[in-house]
Amino acid sequence: MKKFKKILFIFLSTVIVAGAALILLLQPVIALGQLPPYPGDNKFDWKKPAYDPSKKTVFIIADNKMTEMFDMLAPFYLFNITGKLNVFIVTKEKVPVGIKKDLFILPQLTFREADSMKLVADVIVIPALSKRDEKQDPVLMSFIKDHFTPATKILAVCDGASTAAATGLFDDKPITCHASDFETVRSHFPKPQWIQQVSVAHSGNLYSTAGVSNAVEGALMVINDLFGSEIMHVAANEIHYPHPEILTDHLSTAIQFGDEFAAVTKVIIKKNRRLGLLLQEGINEFEMVSILDTYNRSFPKSFKCFTMADTTVHTKFGLTLVRTGGNDRKELDEVHVLSNDNREAINAMFGTAEVIRYDTKKQYPIDACLERIGKLYGDKFQNVVKLMLDYN
Repeated sequence: MKKFKKILFIFLSTVIVAGAALILLLQPVIALGQLPPYPGDNKFDWKKPAYDPSKKTVFIIADNKMTEMFDMLAPFYLFNITGKLNVFIVTKEKVPVGIKKDLFILPQLTFREADSMKLVADVIVIPALSKRDEKQDPVLMSFIKDHFTPATKILAVCDGASTAAATGLFDDKPITCHASDFETVRSHFPKPQWIQQVSVAHSGNLYSTAGVSNAVEGALMVINDLFGSEIMHVAANEIHYPHPEILTDHLSTAIQFGDEFAAVTKVIIKKNRRLGLLLQEGINEFEMVSILDTYNRSFPKSFKCFTMADTTVHTKFGLTLVRTGGNDRKELDEVHVLSNDNREAINAMFGTAEVIRYDTKKQYPIDACLERIGKLYGDKFQNVVKLMLDYN
């Protein structure tokens, strides 16, 4: 009996220690999607964005608590690149929107400011926000419904379908979302017609996309319907979209246990790198979020953003990025850089870290990231990242 108890004690102790070690190793996985509030004093130079009354207007809804970055910024970039739209990120509160634990975006307008300007929404984009069930923010819901007219197009991206479904506007209409979250989201909202195997579900002026990466197909489809195929192809070519036409077929494949095991194996066994992204003035929003969202899903040991000097940077289309968390570059394995400027200064800044440059690539940014992830960690893990992006 004593021998049995001793064996049991050793077994349980081993399990506890192994479990604790696993939790520590999986911190990059656990941290994905957990965003702290902005830690600063919120004293920024809040400037209202330029508004051209001759152009149609796009509202991209953002949640101050959490907004999925690619869902928000891929449409932001594509709608802006047309040159034919006012595109505004709008929020309930005048505080920075977290897209990563050390990176925030200043919203361009609050709901009240948009209303005071008497703006009319021709397009409303709903990214995946902090609420994925019936417990939606009533102020946010009211803003969407108050600005919806029979002429307004609504684009729900990924699990933004939950917020879109909660409005009731998609009742008895086709809708879709991320393949891995499909059953959960559908269980909360039985009234829409939930469908899969499409990149974009579309009925009249209502659009919804499958997972994260399909924000591109959704935005391109809306652009095509607003301005025609020539303008749509200009936008698609700008991002090196890897298909001659909008890809409508989609493999709705949810993440399975084997995929989760492959992720755990990568974190525990493979060399887990400390990554960085250099934020430079005028940074391309689409390329930036392609790198951030794709590499976030590779579960790096850490992934920090850096700047050359100030903690704030302005993007190509005028968003203000606010970096937090300091500029400590110790033990950094690699840093991703999107501009060819200041090569010597950047190399000196990051010392022995490998500098990954994208300035000469003529490739869809997500594909460039996935290609490198596959070379580092193998095809099986690359497929896990693709499934998390719902990309195929």
